[in-house]
Amino acid sequence: MSESVRLIVNAYVQLRDRQAIEQLREHRRLLREKLQAIAGGDFDPSRSLRLIDSDLSEIDAGLARLQ
Repeated sequence: MSESVRLIVNAYVQLRDRQAIEQLREHRRLLREKLQAIAGGDFDPSRSLRLIDSDLSEIDAGLARLQ
């Protein structure tokens, strides 16, 4: 996961801004879908997909901390 996503999620958790975290999650989800759609041929998105999955895990953990 990128350190920037961790810092952003932590800031949103401190602000108790669930909507911002959910928007961040939706953005990462759409990026993942787009990467999967263009995969194939000479383009291997596996590294990017792993990073996005890691970001999504951190985002989900942030949402869980708001519970």
